[in-house]
Amino acid sequence: MTTRVRLVHTADADPAELGAARALLDAAFDGGFSAEDWDHGLGGLHVLVHDDAGLAAHGSVVQRRVRHRGRWLRTGYVEAVAVRPDARRGGLGGRVMAELERVIERAYDLGALSASPAGAPLYTARGWQRWNGQVHALSPGGIVRLPQEEGAMYVRPALAGALDPARELVLDWRDGDVA
Repeated sequence: MTTRVRLVHTADADPAELGAARALLDAAFDGGFSAEDWDHGLGGLHVLVHDDAGLAAHGSVVQRRVRHRGRWLRTGYVEAVAVRPDARRGGLGGRVMAELERVIERAYDLGALSASPAGAPLYTARGWQRWNGQVHALSPGGIVRLPQEEGAMYVRPALAGALDPARELVLDWRDGDVA
């Protein structure tokens, strides 16, 4: 089966491609991929992997600001990674991540993502390191802790050694981050 990998900014993606990506995510997450989750994956770069049957895999990287040790880091935040159910276990998730990691390494101070237990093995196999410290967000009401993100946050190893898990990560605010 032939596959094609395409890297495209949200602004340059065809609406049909974005619709196919949204449908893929809905199928991959069994309807558990919310409108806010989709919104979080827009405005950056999308990796689209097509095979003979159509869109087979997707992932995006968007810019976020993460404060650590008093410094705001330009962070490439990975969102909306999924592989079509019938195309899983064929390396497509790795192809998506390789392209996203290339972008992160060239354009950002830090790479970060939040992983489900099912998705975590993909990231750890690629060298992503679980963040063992506290996670907070700068909300409209001030800094709030995000305990649901603790243990699920992963960072790229290039800067992971410079991060101190005794000091929290403070993420910029996005709708849907705090219930």
